[in-house]
Amino acid sequence: MDIQNIIKNLHPLEIKVLLNYKESDELSSEKLQKELNYKEGHANQAFSWLGGKNLLNEIKRTPHTFYEITDLGRDFAKRGTVEERIIAFVKANGAKTLPEIASSLGLEQKDIGSAFGSLSKEGILKMNAEKKAEYSGGDVPARLAVAKSLFEKAAASENGQLDAASLSDEEKKIISGYAKKRGAADSPFKIVERETVLYKLNEHLKDVVSALKNAGITGNEIGEVTPKMLETGDWKKGSFRGYNIAVPPARIIPGRTNPYVQFLESVKDKLVSLGFQEFDGPLVETEFWNGDALFMPQFHAARDIHDVYRIKNPTHAKSIEEPWLSNVAAAHHDGGNTGSRGWNYTFDHEFTRRLVLRSQGTVLSAHQLHKAEIPGKYFGIARCFRYDKVDATHLSDFYQTEGIILGENANLRNLLGMLEMFAKEVAGATEVKYVPGYFPFTEPSVEVHIKHPVLGWFELGGSGIFRPEVTKAMGVDVPVLAWGIGIDRMALMALGLNDLRELFSENIEEVRLRKAKF
Repeated sequence: MDIQNIIKNLHPLEIKVLLNYKESDELSSEKLQKELNYKEGHANQAFSWLGGKNLLNEIKRTPHTFYEITDLGRDFAKRGTVEERIIAFVKANGAKTLPEIASSLGLEQKDIGSAFGSLSKEGILKMNAEKKAEYSGGDVPARLAVAKSLFEKAAASENGQLDAASLSDEEKKIISGYAKKRGAADSPFKIVERETVLYKLNEHLKDVVSALKNAGITGNEIGEVTPKMLETGDWKKGSFRGYNIAVPPARIIPGRTNPYVQFLESVKDKLVSLGFQEFDGPLVETEFWNGDALFMPQFHAARDIHDVYRIKNPTHAKSIEEPWLSNVAAAHHDGGNTGSRGWNYTFDHEFTRRLVLRSQGTVLSAHQLHKAEIPGKYFGIARCFRYDKVDATHLSDFYQTEGIILGENANLRNLLGMLEMFAKEVAGATEVKYVPGYFPFTEPSVEVHIKHPVLGWFELGGSGIFRPEVTKAMGVDVPVLAWGIGIDRMALMALGLNDLRELFSENIEEVRLRKAKF
């Protein structure tokens, strides 16, 4: 054993143990706390370090169980247990219903019911013909006196604990009915299990202690210069611990906002600055709002189970709001009052209540139409779910930024301007193009595409002007511009990534690097 190398790496916590105890001494955390004024963590750390240097051996482990009183237990110690309070109340006030007892004592009805059940089995209380609890005249159970003594003893102890080893068999049986290991907020005692571990310094102690004394090391060396020491000059009176300046300092990593979250917030800030109001909605939607209200026929291919995720339980909503259900059903059947011929089929009122995970952000716009101000501008950041093959530009769980603009003068040129703003100012694209598209709920329909330096051209999102079958069914009779942009895809450009999956990386170093770039 290299003694000189060992003493160079001893911490003051270890040095004091080595200088104050002999090989024959049995050491424990409690002993060091009492005799060296260590905290429990310091004592355990000293044992761990000394064991790692092969200067200390573990000789014995003894498990212990303690019952630690909780705030509820202290309340019982002060005011009595629930059983004691019920007995006293009924004796003083006569027969009462359990809700009346709970209200008068300020206790939970479930606690009153549980306590009454125990006392009725023991013949102390009974339920009369009027369904009221009354005192039957029996002797108060001896267990209540024992329990009261346990609560008072624990509350009066220094650490609020009772050692199971110090309790009688009767006390253990009674206290176990009041104690829990976890979730002890609703129990008067919490079970705490600990181990007392005993150690002994080994045969190397003599050589190490001799080396420490020869080197003049006492364990009281100054390890940190405090403002007070500088003020009083005490730093001049002691000696300093040695330090290895070649050891790298601890890495300090400040908390930061996730770069993708920050990107989402920046999109929100930009839209709000343009006068948009934010809307939101639930992740679980009905087929009505997810598709029917958007004039998507119920036999449309996108309604297939392979494109949306259905809810297993419950499978259907109880109802759909009127008059929107009737208006939309009419628009699908024969156009209703929209001027359209509709889809010419019988609207399925059972299917429209079916629950699915939201598959598109346009659901938020459908919800907002009948509540919107005219003129008005609205947007939302929507998490959507759609069965899809996951690759560099597709996810089955993704985000869209969804928005609508309502107004007499809203037109296609306004819409193209918004799309260009998203593509260039938000996504950071330099090459943008518009492609004619088709959506059941807009006419005309436009897709915006951007060029990624690695992935090439891909669709950023779809847009258009809502058809009358969508707007008139919701009581809106002005042009409504709508768009649903893949905000994940915009983040690819803005954050300099090449794969959507990198947005949700588990590699924290990559996320930190991305933060530095953003």
